[in-house]
Amino acid sequence: MDKLNELKLPDNADGALITSDINRRYFTGMKSSAGMILKFKECSYLIIDFRYIEKARNTVKNCTVIEQENLSEQIRELMKRHNAKSLAVESMDMTVHRLHFFEEKFPEIEFIKSDELSNNIYDMRTVKTPEEISKIRKAQGIAEKAFIEILDFIREGVTEREIALKLDSCMMENGAESMSFETIALAGANTSMPHGVPGSYKVKKGDFVLMDFGAVYDGYHSDMTRTVCVGEPSDKMKQVYNIVLDAQLTALDRVKAGITGKKMDSYARDIIEAAGFGECFGHSLGHGVGMEIHEFPTASSKSETILKENMVVTVEPGIYIPGEFGVRIEDFVVVTENSHENLTKCPKKLIIL
Repeated sequence: MDKLNELKLPDNADGALITSDINRRYFTGMKSSAGMILKFKECSYLIIDFRYIEKARNTVKNCTVIEQENLSEQIRELMKRHNAKSLAVESMDMTVHRLHFFEEKFPEIEFIKSDELSNNIYDMRTVKTPEEISKIRKAQGIAEKAFIEILDFIREGVTEREIALKLDSCMMENGAESMSFETIALAGANTSMPHGVPGSYKVKKGDFVLMDFGAVYDGYHSDMTRTVCVGEPSDKMKQVYNIVLDAQLTALDRVKAGITGKKMDSYARDIIEAAGFGECFGHSLGHGVGMEIHEFPTASSKSETILKENMVVTVEPGIYIPGEFGVRIEDFVVVTENSHENLTKCPKKLIIL
């Protein structure tokens, strides 16, 4: 599918100006820190500077590649060629500063600042193509190899930071382009902080170790969380782990196209609240994953978004007891018409090391 050709322009725009790094890569398939796409109804152009021009000419196939020389003249020439007077901009990504630059540089062009272009782009990105799902699946495979390897590394005396660095190293060695985000590896009482930062704390016997991590493969992210125990857990730790696992399995069992993010969230939240830990589950159940680690849709207690086939969303309930410990178990799935495909294959029964 030619994504640029599929992108719908706002009715009141003659073209679109796409400048964000993520959306530029989404439409061209090429990673770069500079450049812009000018899309018109008839065709599209990628204007990019000398640093990337050779790569662009070799890899970008769905639009005309132009080396940036005099940007102002080049944009004006293309606007004239297509008899265009207005350009829609990415309202969700363009800064006020950059918009002012374009408005001052091109006073003859009307820049359409409504959310319509961004909404159209994110609608496309939210529903994944088979090719995108394949890349996400490969990214997850890389992360899972790292998880299997890290189990042999975790032991009494290693620090949270050492665990995080080892996970990162394993993912890179297994083919990751980069990390999906800064890897979270927490132990002991620190696991009660959902997004704590790995530090110098050394794992002790009886500690939970919580790891939230993911790999990037060809621009697409994976995301998973597993909580393991070093030595025998307490009865309370086992109880909480099993509540979280029950909540996650229940929510997973009911994920399918047609339900709202709010409903999906409630399947897990109801179980945690019934067990008396509702106040200890303070974040949403899940979020979309793709070229960014947090995308649409959202599975939260306020989300009215209706899940559609080929959306990719996480299912990650947690219970966090301040000063004691926390548990989170996270898979992510591809939504199908009547069910889902779980992209996460790692075991979820409590692993005791």
